[in-house]
Amino acid sequence: MRSGIEALQHEIRAERDLLLQHPIYQSIRDLEGLQKFTGLHVFAVWDFMSLLKSLQIGLTSVSIPWRPVGSAETRYLINEIVLGEESDVDEYGRRISHFELYLRAMEQMGASTAGIHALLQDLESSGDVIAVIEKANMHPNIKAFLSYTFEIVLYAPLHVKAAVFTFGREDLIPSMFIRLLEQLYVETPEKVSTFKYYVERHIEVDGDHHSKLAIDMVSELCGDDESKWTEAASAAKKALQMRYLLWDSFPRKAIPADLTMKEL
Repeated sequence: MRSGIEALQHEIRAERDLLLQHPIYQSIRDLEGLQKFTGLHVFAVWDFMSLLKSLQIGLTSVSIPWRPVGSAETRYLINEIVLGEESDVDEYGRRISHFELYLRAMEQMGASTAGIHALLQDLESSGDVIAVIEKANMHPNIKAFLSYTFEIVLYAPLHVKAAVFTFGREDLIPSMFIRLLEQLYVETPEKVSTFKYYVERHIEVDGDHHSKLAIDMVSELCGDDESKWTEAASAAKKALQMRYLLWDSFPRKAIPADLTMKEL
């Protein structure tokens, strides 16, 4: 008999595998492709922070007077990840958030940051993030992706947020993407050195330690409640589907007719 975690992982395996095989990774073949990719991925880097902070609010004490909330292990997980995401170090050892580091990487490679900056500017004058997303001038798939994230952030119970965070928003990086990045770094290090550092830092920081604690968090929050496990799996599966939808908005060039699938 499968444990709750094993059952959840089995439930989302097809979506996870499909995401890893998305055509977007075959379409990113040069610096221009990487620039376009970051123009999409930056929205996932940004909204991830709201998902994380919503877990911090729900699983730790962020009000006065202070009181212990939940388990110390879960508090440690969330606070450690927030610390790293909000105030990690750049390649020069200076404090910076991962989102700000990502923007710096985009600027270095010449990618457009107009879309994410326009969204952030609109949020400065409006506290209604859902309304801002709906009115934003962006691809409908990006809107759908962000809307689902904030539906979870604003309205989902903690066990659902934790499942989406742990299983629906992990950064799946195919080996072909890493190889391309290494190739681009050899060709134009002055364009992609910051992005290469960002990816390597993320892999390092989000290693086995955080993964295990995050899985333990989901197990603790779902417990022996079958309905919670079902809700958790459903939300994580949809999060992966929404990431696939986000990738679908990538502007892909037509593939030459004489290019075989083996060459892809």
